[in-house]
Amino acid sequence: SGGPVSDVSDSPNPADTGDDRRVWAIASVHGEAERLERLHHALLGRLQPGDRIVYLGNLIGRGPAIGAAIDRLLRFRRAVLAGQYSFACELAYLRGSQEEMWQKLLQLQFAPDPKGTVEWLLSRGVGPVLETYGSSAIEARRQAAAGPLGLTRWTNQLRAAIQARAGHVQFYASLRRAAYTHDGALLFVNSGLDPERPLETQRDSFWWNSSAFERIDQPYGSYKKVVRGFDPAHPGLRATDWTITVDGGAGYGGPLLAACVGLDGQIIDHLEV
Repeated sequence: SGGPVSDVSDSPNPADTGDDRRVWAIASVHGEAERLERLHHALLGRLQPGDRIVYLGNLIGRGPAIGAAIDRLLRFRRAVLAGQYSFACELAYLRGSQEEMWQKLLQLQFAPDPKGTVEWLLSRGVGPVLETYGSSAIEARRQAAAGPLGLTRWTNQLRAAIQARAGHVQFYASLRRAAYTHDGALLFVNSGLDPERPLETQRDSFWWNSSAFERIDQPYGSYKKVVRGFDPAHPGLRATDWTITVDGGAGYGGPLLAACVGLDGQIIDHLEV
């Protein structure tokens, strides 16, 4: 079966989830490590041989246990891929808006307005990620005023802290802009999709164009359904003729959701923890 294709942190190519029969789509986690652990435990009782799992982005951001959430995702991945639970499945991880913002912070020395950029990032949930890797919002503001050399030293320290957490560099490197099923039936995105543009030119629409996603009123290309894992309104599990939203508001006081979607675009099963 097929696996992820090129690294879409630098390329618009999505991940091919393989010769699927069913795909479990996991909503934005936002550092809710305990909920993720409970969801993984429940998911083990529902998985079938050949199932695929797609994490729809925003594993990090907001808090409260971002490092632990990544650790638990990595542990679950190892157990599943090792066949510990007597089935084989493949996993894909999408880059969400939170991961995109974190990447921008790690390149803050190149920003034309570091102070403004830091304030924008902090207002959208990056603070707890900084704390995960040994820094803080206060330090971010101080460094943003320090000039490019100081910023470079600081972001290098953050990169070293990421490297010091086993598997975290590999997690960030594995992120994809989008994922699709091998037969082209299902497309998975983080939050947005512009129905007027082809997949390869979506760019930031995957993260910042949730309003355009709401305008999808016909099939997007050949896909039967487009599935997303973050909606600013956190409506729960919601399906239209052409889309599925999976977001109960984890990180905002709501539950963490997962939906099992068949290749016909129908929701077969779901979990809420």
